[in-house]
Amino acid sequence: MLKTAMCCSALAIMCAGAAQAEPLQVALVETLSGSQASTGLLYRTAAQYGIAKINAAGGFRGEPIKFVEYDSQGGPVGAADRVKAAIADGARVILQGSSSSVAGQISEDVRKYNLRNKGKEVLYLNLGGEALELTGEKCHFHVIRTSPNAAIRFQTLTKGMKELGLMGDKVYSINQNYSWGVDVQSIIKANAETVGYTVVGETLHEVNKIQDFSPYVAQIQQSGADTVLTGNWSNDLLLLMKAAADAKLKVRFGTSFLDQPGNIGNAGSVAEGNVMSAPFNPELNDATKAFAEDYKAKTGHYPAYVEPYAVFGMDMFAAALKSLDDATGPVSANEIVLALENTKIETPVGSLSIRAEDHQAEMPMIIQEVSKEAAFKVDGTEYGFKPLKVYTGADSADPVQATCKMKRPG
Repeated sequence: MLKTAMCCSALAIMCAGAAQAEPLQVALVETLSGSQASTGLLYRTAAQYGIAKINAAGGFRGEPIKFVEYDSQGGPVGAADRVKAAIADGARVILQGSSSSVAGQISEDVRKYNLRNKGKEVLYLNLGGEALELTGEKCHFHVIRTSPNAAIRFQTLTKGMKELGLMGDKVYSINQNYSWGVDVQSIIKANAETVGYTVVGETLHEVNKIQDFSPYVAQIQQSGADTVLTGNWSNDLLLLMKAAADAKLKVRFGTSFLDQPGNIGNAGSVAEGNVMSAPFNPELNDATKAFAEDYKAKTGHYPAYVEPYAVFGMDMFAAALKSLDDATGPVSANEIVLALENTKIETPVGSLSIRAEDHQAEMPMIIQEVSKEAAFKVDGTEYGFKPLKVYTGADSADPVQATCKMKRPG
């Protein structure tokens, strides 16, 4: 009798252990120190906000998600080392957003790891690397991009500026010399004839190494451009705007990342009338206002720059996990990817979904202008971003690139 009771007790303990799922471990591999940390730290805040929401709602399969942070220190080599460490520590989902060069490294590292470790695959959730190749020639099943790409950004930007009468006839293109910046430059050129402008000058410069942009601003002045289109981000955009302000450059900027904290403060009145295409604006509707206020209550500041769509990417991740929450035991990366392909959510801005063919997100894009009339002021200035026009996810979408040859499991 005693032996039977002991067996039953042992069985009960074993069953209880089996019923309790292993916590899903999610790793943020991001630039948390160095010259590009201003962007990486915002991705961290957005990821923390998203994970906190998941865990507050009960976590995943009865356990809170384990969230671990790794500092890539801004470069592909550091990111490769941190990804290796994260996987060794038990991470099954990698999050990252700042820099397409780092995103390309992580994507390739995850692809190679998964080829060597069938049944133990890892998912890379790309929250912000926007170079075309990431859902083009480098696309693969285990990477999901929840942000726009270069084509989505600059096709909506140039089209919107033209339709709103904000596009000049003479355009100067200035971009960072790596995959993202090269993509932006090529799109600016390609759109010239269809939109109706002439590219009168272009520059590709080193990434986050230039401290003085005044020589480039002088080139823009000499070109006679009335519009400058740039995909610059982080210090390269902050310092470009400062140099433009110092030179009292009289052009309209069309950008993708003008809402990076500090840009409007650097530019001052020179920024008034400048335009941006981005997936969020806090004053668009009641839902965006409510989200902005909740984010500020939780983080101490309004969502800006990369934060809103990083949060929406995390919301999509949360919805995909919820669809898998009724099972027990560990979840595979393949299951999460398939769930993400079949998940569509309503963000405060509109519908967000993942295209199964290349894992590119489709989302609304908002053309917005730096204006004193904006309800949400930024950088302690009298300026903010006033929404002018919204393109739906379907209107913003760029076709699947022919270079994407995704191999699916099985």
